[in-house]
Amino acid sequence: MSHVVNAKATTESPMQELFAPIRAELVAVEQALRDELHSDAPFVDELLQYGCLLGGKRLRPALLLMTAKAVGTMTADHIKLAAVVEMIHTATLVHDDILDEADMRRHLATVNSRWDNQTSVLLGDYLFTHAFYLSSTLDSTYACRTIGEATNTVCEGELRQVGNRGNFGLTEAEYFRIIGAKTAALCACCCQLGAHYAGADEETVARLSQFGFDLGVAFQIADDVLDLVGDESDTGKSLGTDLEKQKATLPIIHMLSQVSGREKAQMLELLDTESPSTQTRSQLAEWLDRYQSIAYTQQVARDRAERARMALEPLPDSPARNVLEMITHFVVSRSH
Repeated sequence: MSHVVNAKATTESPMQELFAPIRAELVAVEQALRDELHSDAPFVDELLQYGCLLGGKRLRPALLLMTAKAVGTMTADHIKLAAVVEMIHTATLVHDDILDEADMRRHLATVNSRWDNQTSVLLGDYLFTHAFYLSSTLDSTYACRTIGEATNTVCEGELRQVGNRGNFGLTEAEYFRIIGAKTAALCACCCQLGAHYAGADEETVARLSQFGFDLGVAFQIADDVLDLVGDESDTGKSLGTDLEKQKATLPIIHMLSQVSGREKAQMLELLDTESPSTQTRSQLAEWLDRYQSIAYTQQVARDRAERARMALEPLPDSPARNVLEMITHFVVSRSH
């Protein structure tokens, strides 16, 4: 099996086309991943190589690097930290696929599908621990503390989501707390690290952390829409897992808020199944369309992305800042 992802592969997706200002640095990140994620044990080495193929867009390393370039000087620490956040992100994906019983990601079989849950748990753990080891090799503890806080928040967000499975009385406010923790916290962490290690002042670091947080919220909302109405051939991953795991995402929350009485009872009965049928999905799609719940959710995502874009306004004009602005549009208009 070939080792991790080659440099060419990192420039082929639509999002990667935005990353021209940091193309050389992204190649360096891929090299860092190759250097760090290998083993003399053939089975372990195969798993590490395969796991890194599942990361995909490299959005989080790109946010860290682009943020650094937008506000100051990029250093070797940024390359190391970009590899660290990608390891952490990949670890969360490997564990998520177990929780969702997903079969496919990035057009590949998930680790749990190709091997088993035990292997997936251990691979995710390996990626987490190696990421923390690597961040500990920096001269200060800032990265370890920042990443540790973010990963704790991510895990809490996932636990809150698991604890709310089947809770279709979930409010929008609680939904935003969950996705703010499980997705946006790591995006915020990437931007915070990029700005801090580029020498930005505290106000700018805080502003860019907020940019990353709002961008992450917009990204997750768009992802939740794709899970309901996306095409697996485009997304390259298993869809419909939110319904199967009875997760109340924003389109469902909005739809339920528009009705009452017998129709709401019918909706809740339809949602209360771990194996939704084609007929179930068809009926649900009809209701989502009738109450414009997908359109509502897409607008909420666009509004949050615009809030992220506005956080960039005080930054000096530069190719990196322009790319960060373009990313705010891309995350809510993508089909995968």
